[in-house]
Amino acid sequence: MPNIPLENMTSHVPTITNPKRIVIIDALRGFALAGIVFTHMLENFVAAPIPQKVAEAMSTGFVDQLAEGLVNFLFRGKFFALFSFLFGLSFFIQMDNASKRGSYFGWRFLWRLIILFVIGFVHSMFYRGDILTLYAFLGVFLIPFFHCGNRWILGFAVILFLGLGRYMVFFITQGENLFMQANLNPESPFFEAYFNLLKEGPFPKVAVSNGMEGNLMKAEFQFGIFSRGYLTFGFFLLGLYMGRLQFFKNYLTEKRFLKRLWIGSLVLLGVSVTGMSLIFANLGPEVDFKTWPALFGLTFYDLFNLALTTLMVAVFVLLYKRDAARRFLSKFAPYGRMALTNYFFQSIIGTFLFFGWGLGYIGQIPHRYVFLMALAIVITQMALSSWWLKHFANGPLEWLWRSLTFFKVYPLKRSDP
Repeated sequence: MPNIPLENMTSHVPTITNPKRIVIIDALRGFALAGIVFTHMLENFVAAPIPQKVAEAMSTGFVDQLAEGLVNFLFRGKFFALFSFLFGLSFFIQMDNASKRGSYFGWRFLWRLIILFVIGFVHSMFYRGDILTLYAFLGVFLIPFFHCGNRWILGFAVILFLGLGRYMVFFITQGENLFMQANLNPESPFFEAYFNLLKEGPFPKVAVSNGMEGNLMKAEFQFGIFSRGYLTFGFFLLGLYMGRLQFFKNYLTEKRFLKRLWIGSLVLLGVSVTGMSLIFANLGPEVDFKTWPALFGLTFYDLFNLALTTLMVAVFVLLYKRDAARRFLSKFAPYGRMALTNYFFQSIIGTFLFFGWGLGYIGQIPHRYVFLMALAIVITQMALSSWWLKHFANGPLEWLWRSLTFFKVYPLKRSDP
């Protein structure tokens, strides 16, 4: 599933040589992007329920199960959240920078969202789970919050994390789908047909399916009872709030807030795990999500992901304060500065590896090897990003995004030696 903030997706967040950039944000974005690679790779870029027999074939040994468990526990649902948080933070930085210059950036930001949507739609034809179109849509609703008070921002975020969107949809639909007829079940003929299309189909058919049915399925997942879209907007608001606090500008001196953050995260983690365990233990192995108890269980699961995400931010900042750890973590900064380009092209690489229009290894490689392949992609993209930014001012897609935003062809090559 996105920085992806327009100018900021590489350009308004600082690098060591440019005082306008805040390197820790770039590094955190790169770290989040790395986690997304592992998640998508172990899903074989299917972005839909995988037939049970195929899933079992990819996880036959202990090491396979360990790799899958690690990704499920630490990566899935957390790194998309971290990425979304950084989108909201980047939105604040862009709006705030313009405000300090005496101008309003809202209309320009809206235009940038339109451009982002187009880039995202192209991306979605390769990978059905694209988040750029979602960010472009939800980003529109973020603009009015720039002038809201902190209490309103936090209050609305809390309501979203407590499941308001999910409960409203369930109250209206009683658990029926909003945008598609097929249930989100791995054994559904609808998803079996889609898996076979990915396995055997030519690219044009895959692209049409992803662009049409895929976006309907994504809308169902984002705005139905699973409510990922509402949570995404909640993380946008948290990023906006943290930007207001100037936390990442002053992270070296932030002690009291950072302590509250990781303690609060641990408390929320304990509460969410307890609630989730109690509810799902009583629902049995075959959970029917068309019941209120199941919805409450999903909300506790969302709170679990929220707790782990905020805990990751706290631990990342604590480590970044230490010289040895900072030298390592800062290596993610170029990767994060080119997040849009890297996100787009990791999907090209992944879908080529797995889908039938490419090498066709979907469902055939055990998780232990896919995990190593994901690591190789991250290391390669990090190295290429570092090399690229030594010679060029922005990543290719970041440059295109910025130039289209301001109707001006910016120099791509670096002007400084």
